[in-house]
Amino acid sequence: MKQDRARLTRERVVVGAAEVFYRLGFGGATLSDITEAAGVTKGALYFHFQSKEDVALAVIEAEHEIATAGAKRVLDSADGPLESMMRLCVDLAERLVTDPIVRAGIRLTTEASTFDRTVSLPYEDWLDTFESLTRAAVVAGELLPETDSDKLAHFIIPAFTGVQMVSDVFTGRDDLLQRVREMWEILLPAIVAKDSLSAIPTLLDRVFPTR
Repeated sequence: MKQDRARLTRERVVVGAAEVFYRLGFGGATLSDITEAAGVTKGALYFHFQSKEDVALAVIEAEHEIATAGAKRVLDSADGPLESMMRLCVDLAERLVTDPIVRAGIRLTTEASTFDRTVSLPYEDWLDTFESLTRAAVVAGELLPETDSDKLAHFIIPAFTGVQMVSDVFTGRDDLLQRVREMWEILLPAIVAKDSLSAIPTLLDRVFPTR
């Protein structure tokens, strides 16, 4: 019973911290802000975390777990590596719109220089996944045979990151899915195999949800 209460308290701290970090950033947030948002005492917070950085790292870890679980579901169900890449972008975009932990975790990873410890693992996993998918897409004939798969992966991840950040600034991510679709609308004609160019509109409509 005590373990259950402790686990629930820790989860409350992480959720409350996510709301605060997303709104104020790491530098602007205080432990008082976090305990107020979480509805816990400072003693309860310090039972689980030694510092604000420890709390932030826990939020990043929680975000990574959520995103990884979502990515696994996408990879298990998507039709081919190219569609998998597109659906992974959609999945993360939807979570950035709806999930406070994902929003906060992504914001915190963009403040990497603030932390004494590395927070690059989510990006490393993203890149590893997309490198594997771009290589598979070339082998499957979905992409142009001359495609540098690793270079393409290293373009898509920063492009998505920039798109979601600008969407956040201008609309609070209300237009994020549309902006991600536009990113792929521009990218696909330059990378897909020539005999698949005519299938691009159908692929886009299949991957991106209609509103």
